[in-house]
Amino acid sequence: MLCTIIMVKRATFFDLVLPLRDSGVSANRWLYGALRAEILDGRLHPGTRLPATRDLARQYQLARGTIVNAFEQLKSEGYVDGSVGSGTYVSKILPDELLHVPREDGPGPPAQRKRRRKVSDYARRGRLFPNLEVRPSRAFRANIPALDLFPTTLWAKVAARRLRRVSTNLLLGCGPMGYPPLRQAVASYLSTSRGVKCVPEQVAIISGVQEALDLAVRLFLNPGDRVCMENPGYPGAAIAFEAGGARVSFIRLDDEGMQVQDASMRGARLVYVTPGHQFPVGVTMSLARRLRLLEWAGKSGALILEDDYDSEYRYSGRPVPALQGLDRHGLVLFTGSFSKVLFPSLRLGYLVVPSDLVDYVSATLSVTSRHAPLLEQAVLCDFITEGHFGRHLRRMRKVYAERLSVFLECAEQSLAGLLEISGVEAGLQTAGWLSGGIDSELAAAAAAKRDVEVTPLSRYSRRRMAREGLQLGFAAVDAKEIQRGVRELAIALENELRIFHRGTGQRSF
Repeated sequence: MLCTIIMVKRATFFDLVLPLRDSGVSANRWLYGALRAEILDGRLHPGTRLPATRDLARQYQLARGTIVNAFEQLKSEGYVDGSVGSGTYVSKILPDELLHVPREDGPGPPAQRKRRRKVSDYARRGRLFPNLEVRPSRAFRANIPALDLFPTTLWAKVAARRLRRVSTNLLLGCGPMGYPPLRQAVASYLSTSRGVKCVPEQVAIISGVQEALDLAVRLFLNPGDRVCMENPGYPGAAIAFEAGGARVSFIRLDDEGMQVQDASMRGARLVYVTPGHQFPVGVTMSLARRLRLLEWAGKSGALILEDDYDSEYRYSGRPVPALQGLDRHGLVLFTGSFSKVLFPSLRLGYLVVPSDLVDYVSATLSVTSRHAPLLEQAVLCDFITEGHFGRHLRRMRKVYAERLSVFLECAEQSLAGLLEISGVEAGLQTAGWLSGGIDSELAAAAAAKRDVEVTPLSRYSRRRMAREGLQLGFAAVDAKEIQRGVRELAIALENELRIFHRGTGQRSF
């Protein structure tokens, strides 16, 4: 049988950097030894194309004959192959007897002793906040949209057209607050759809809500200052505030949202809330509670950071205007992201800033991120102004409403007595409250064994919750997967409930 070895050839398009030449070594011997060492150490991989002899001669100011002689010696020993006109490549199979020859260099650097690095207080306080894991979607993965329904072909056409007519100004960059046409488009969208009161000059284009949180820490908090946020609440906010040295007070929720309690919030410099669709429970802050929060902030001198999480997708009830739209005294910073509306890897969002704080935000951005990626800003701007963004929102709102309907119908049939689903007015996920004393962590583990993904609400809480619950996403999977997920989750919860009762309220391990 004829066996053909296919070698994938990879061209090098960069200068080849070799170790410095010892003054006592001839040019030919130095070049041969340096290339051989690069190959044996794996820095030049099998199949890699070596630079042309003319390029190497020019780079190292050597005679071309010297380069050719070194290449011929490497070829004769089996390290490289190739011919005139086709280039020279690192051999797929290197000489076995030479792979075991120890290097003639001196001993390697001594192992470094572990030592305690001197880092800032911020570095010591910081904790890793993981990204979304790259894995196939399944019921009931939360916090992601239906990525398989995103119009990638359309996005590619918009991006290609923008790149074809790109200007030198677009390649150069923009001001720290972002691409002016996109700021105009975002201001128009927020004014129309969210009731935000702003002009384009107040809009900063940033990488997302996480950057807005970082900006709030840098601009409005000193170590030891108090911050208030909802409990349970978004862990990325707590991590950002604590890394900045803030003292975080976690405020309880009820059916109207965060409880505005003067005693527990006394002395706070900043309040972080998700009033449109609370993360992770999903309640909408009532109008009365919003007005009370604004009144409290006006009296205390605190700022409010409003995270407009998931509010683009609303399925029931009248649209509730943003908290910022009710603000008459410049107390609210309003932030949101395009990650859930379009796709998570699009690291673009916005921060609407009271007019008297614009210069502070602009100055800070100028020395941190400088500005968000400009070409992506321009593509997003075209996507919005050409009407694609609005059509995508309307389409996905319909899809998510249908999936929510399937989920609620299946849950009513199969999960009654096991999981009480909260009323869902907006967003990509909801909360379910466990019945019969089932532990949420044990429930999540049992569901995972049946290929169902749920998140215990207790993971988002800094205090013991009065009731155990689960976060369940419905947007990222189709009706068939939702139906399967509900069936499997019901079996998992029934098994957990049976184990709980068998132990007379005490689970054994």
